[in-house]
Amino acid sequence: MKILTFCFSLLFLLSCDTSKKIISKPIIFDDLRTQLTLEYLANHYGLHQEKPTITPRMIVLHWTAIPTLEKTFEAFNSPTLSNSRPDIKSVSALNVSSQFVVDQDGTIYRLMPETTMARHVIGLNHCAIGVENVGGTKDKPLTEAQIKANIWLVKYLAKKYNIDYLIGHYEYTNFEGTDLWLEKDAGYRTEKTDPGEDFLNAVKEGTKELHLKYAPKKTIN
Repeated sequence: MKILTFCFSLLFLLSCDTSKKIISKPIIFDDLRTQLTLEYLANHYGLHQEKPTITPRMIVLHWTAIPTLEKTFEAFNSPTLSNSRPDIKSVSALNVSSQFVVDQDGTIYRLMPETTMARHVIGLNHCAIGVENVGGTKDKPLTEAQIKANIWLVKYLAKKYNIDYLIGHYEYTNFEGTDLWLEKDAGYRTEKTDPGEDFLNAVKEGTKELHLKYAPKKTIN
């Protein structure tokens, strides 16, 4: 009876895991965005390509600090940056984006193909899949549903691609000096805290069987 109960429980968990859906919600990726992405690859990474594709090696978790999915989509949808981001617009007019957004209720949206470059993490966009989580502020903290959705999504992506690393956005500069770091502009850095250590550690714990690498220790010059 115990074995039968365990089998039913396992089947239930597996059915829950495989029933998760990714909803397609594409942002504009027209000729202009393609051109700007190719220019970004060339100017920042020295990668001269015919198509704005990447080979995913890592997953980077973020928070949006934007309270709703609708406003997050609006922020990413345009091919070009708004004037509200002068700190990064000076180095490229390409708008920020990510391949995925996870809403507060855990619903996962795909904004663009996983193997197309999104501008979400300095120095590593050429190999990184970005996962944005709606919220992340005091008034709109990240949720348990988002943790569960991120765990599912990391497992899904790790099955599709040879993913080596799972990191939080705040850890991106730890890769300076490694083979993955290609940023050519020594002055182009921003300080990040997303998605928070607690959130990242919860997703790490939920995906530990994948044996993904975490960010290296930061090199002190």
